Amino acid sequence: MKHHNKNRSYIALAIAAALTNNLAFAQEATDASPAAQNAGLERIEVTARKSLETLQNVPVAVTSVGAEQLAQGGISVMTEIQQFSPNTTLQNSRGTNSTLTAFIRGVGQEDPLWGYEPGVGIYVDDVYFARPQGAVLDIIDVERIEVLRGPQGTLYGKNSIGGAIKYVTKKMSGDMEFDLQGTFGDYGRQDYKVAGKIPVIDDKLYVGFALASLTRDGYGDFIGTTLSGQDSENYNKDIFAGRVTVEFTPTDDLFLKFVYDQTVDDSNAKGGHRLIASTTNPSGAVQDNVYDSYSSLPTANKVENSGWSLTAEYYINDEWSVKSVTAARKNDSETNIDFDNTLIQTFDVPAIYDDEQFSQEFQLNYNGDNLNLVSGVYYFDGKSCGQYEAIFTSVSYEKSGCNNSESYAIYSQGSYNVTDALSFTLGARFTEEEKNASVYDDLFLEIVYPHSGWIPGYVRPDLVKTQVLDGNETWSRFTPKLGVEYQVDEDMMIFASYSQGFKSGTFNPRASTNEPAANPEIVDSVELGVKSEWFDKLRVNATIFALEHKDRQYTSLVESASNPAGETRLGNIGQSEAIGLELDIEFAATESLNFNFAFGYIDSEFTEVLRYDGNGGFDDISDVYAISNTPDMTANLGATYDIETDIGSFVVNGNYYYRGDYQLLETKDVLIQDGYGLLNLGVNWYSNDGEWTAALHWKNITDEEYIVGAYPYESIDNSLIAYYGDPSTVALTVGYSF
Repeated sequence: MKHHNKNRSYIALAIAAALTNNLAFAQEATDASPAAQNAGLERIEVTARKSLETLQNVPVAVTSVGAEQLAQGGISVMTEIQQFSPNTTLQNSRGTNSTLTAFIRGVGQEDPLWGYEPGVGIYVDDVYFARPQGAVLDIIDVERIEVLRGPQGTLYGKNSIGGAIKYVTKKMSGDMEFDLQGTFGDYGRQDYKVAGKIPVIDDKLYVGFALASLTRDGYGDFIGTTLSGQDSENYNKDIFAGRVTVEFTPTDDLFLKFVYDQTVDDSNAKGGHRLIASTTNPSGAVQDNVYDSYSSLPTANKVENSGWSLTAEYYINDEWSVKSVTAARKNDSETNIDFDNTLIQTFDVPAIYDDEQFSQEFQLNYNGDNLNLVSGVYYFDGKSCGQYEAIFTSVSYEKSGCNNSESYAIYSQGSYNVTDALSFTLGARFTEEEKNASVYDDLFLEIVYPHSGWIPGYVRPDLVKTQVLDGNETWSRFTPKLGVEYQVDEDMMIFASYSQGFKSGTFNPRASTNEPAANPEIVDSVELGVKSEWFDKLRVNATIFALEHKDRQYTSLVESASNPAGETRLGNIGQSEAIGLELDIEFAATESLNFNFAFGYIDSEFTEVLRYDGNGGFDDISDVYAISNTPDMTANLGATYDIETDIGSFVVNGNYYYRGDYQLLETKDVLIQDGYGLLNLGVNWYSNDGEWTAALHWKNITDEEYIVGAYPYESIDNSLIAYYGDPSTVALTVGYSF
C-alpha cells in the first residue's frame, strides 16, 4: 500500500533564481525555436577521449545528456542520468543524502567507508572527485553530462574500472547574460537559481557565476523524536551551492580558466524503513509509509564540499597543444545512521568523514591529418579519514583512522588512420601509487559520540585510542588499450577494443590487527560496437561487451600464525565476470516528433569468493554472492513533440524507464528489488522573444515504491532496513533571461 503524508500542490508561482549561463534553451531561443533546433538528428559533441569529437566518431560506449535535454526533462540531480545510460546505476547511498552509489556494467563499490575506493570515476571539468561523499551533484552550471561505460584505465586512470561520469560546463562567449529560475512543487519544494556572465573585456575576459538554494520538506517523518532540537522531517532537502568562474583569452592561442565552487548540504540524515518488525521495541514496528522512520540519534546531517581548479590551454600551432589542470578539493561530512531505526540505541552509528585532495595534470596533444594523440602526466595526493562509533545499547565500538594516497602516472593514447576507412587506437598508462594507513580500534563501556556537542549537552571524555594498524604499501600498474575502427561509409563505423583498468589497493579501515593491504582490483574488458545513422533520421549505436573482474577486495577469515583459527581480514578473494549488450536509438520521425530508446542487458555473476575453511585452506562460496545494484535489464523509451503557436513554442516530452530485478546487497537473496518502471511527463514553454520559459514536470506518475539502498543486520533485533527512491512529485519551473 502507498500512503502520503503531504498534500500535493500542482500550481506554483515562480520567479526565480538561477540556472546558469549554460542553459542552451535560454541562450539559443532568439536564434531558433526549440522545434527548429530539434528537427532531424542533433550533432552531439563529447570529450570522452579528452578532446572534442562528435559522438558518432568516438569508438567508446558513451551517453551524453545536454543542458537542453536536462532542462526539458526537469532533471535536477545527477542520479537521474541513470535513466538514459544502459547498464548504469547512480543512486543515493542509504542513510546519507549526498553520497553516491555508482555501478556501471556490474562494477562499482557498495561500501562508501573511507579507505575504500570507488569503481566509477566522477569528473567535473576533468577534475577527479576521489570520494563518494558529496558526489551526488545537483544540476547547476552544466553544459552536458557524459557517461563513459567500461574501464577507462588509460586516459582516466585508477578507480574508473566500471566507467566514468563527466560533468562538463560550458565555455563563456558573447554578451552579458543573466538567468533567473524558480521551481515550486509539492512537498514544499522551493528551488531558486541565479546565474550570469559578465564580459569584463569583450571576447577576452569573462566572469561567470551560479548560485542555487534547493529546499524541500520531507517525504516522511521521524516519529516520536525525543532529542532537543531534533528535526522531524525525513527525506528532506536543504542545499546551497555556488560557483564562480573566470575565463581569460589573452590571445587566440591561450585560454585560462579559474573555477571555485562550494556546496553545503544541511539536509537531515535519512531514516530507513524497517522491513521486519522489532521483537523487543514498539517503536520498531513496520510503518505504513516507507518514508517514515524512528531514530534515537540526532537527525542533523551536514556535508560541506568545496574546491578550485585552474586550467590553462595553449595552442602551439594547428597541430600541437598543451594543457594544464591544477585542482584541489575538500570535503567534511557529519552523519547519523540509525541501523535499527527505533527510539532505543540498539545499533546506532554517528560518523565523521574528512577528505582532501590535490591533483596536477599536464597534457601534450597532437591533432594531425592521420594521427590524433592525447598524452600526459598526472599527480594525485589525497587524504581520506574518518571516525565512527558503533553504539550497542550501553557500549561504543569506535573505529577511526586514515587511508592516504599519493600517485604518479604517465599516459598516452593515439589513433592512427591507416587508410581513409581503417584506423587503429593504441593507449597505455603507467601508474605508481603509495598508500599509508592508520586504524584505531577501541571498545568503551559507555555511549560515546565523535565529538562534544553531538547531542545537546554532550561532552566527549578524554579517551586513549589504541592503534592496531600502521601500514605502508606501494603498487605500480600498467593499463593498456587496443582498438580498431573501420568507417564503412560516412554514416557507419564499426569498432572493437580491449581495455584494462584498476582500482587502488587499500588497507582495511575496519582492521583489528596490523594486517597487510589488499592489492588493486583489475578489470579486463573487450567490446564490439557499431555507430550508425540512417536517412538523416535514425541513429543506432550498439555495443556488446564482456569483462572479467579480478582480485575483488572482500573481508574473509584468514589463517595467521598468531591466530590459527583465522581472523577477519581484507583480501583479494573475489572474482566475477559479465557479458552484455547496450543499445542507443534516436529517431526523428518528423520535424516535430522525436523518439529515443536506450536498452541494456547484462549477465553477471561471481565466479569465486574464498572463505577460510579452518583446515589451512579455503572454500569457494561464490554461490551465495551476487553482483549488487545491477539489474539484468534496463530500458528507457522517450518521446519529444514540438509545437509552434502564436504565444510561443511548446515542447512536450515524456519517458518510461524500466529497471529489472536487482540485488541490493552482495550477499545473494537477502534483499531483492523487483522490476519496476517510472513514468515521467513534462510540458515546456518558450516565449517568442526568448526571454521567458516555463515548465511543468510530473515525475514517477504511478507512484512506484522502489528500494535504492539497504542495511542487512537481521541478527540485531531484525534490523533489515531499506531506503527508497522519490515518490510521485509535481513541480512548476519559471525562468527569465536577460
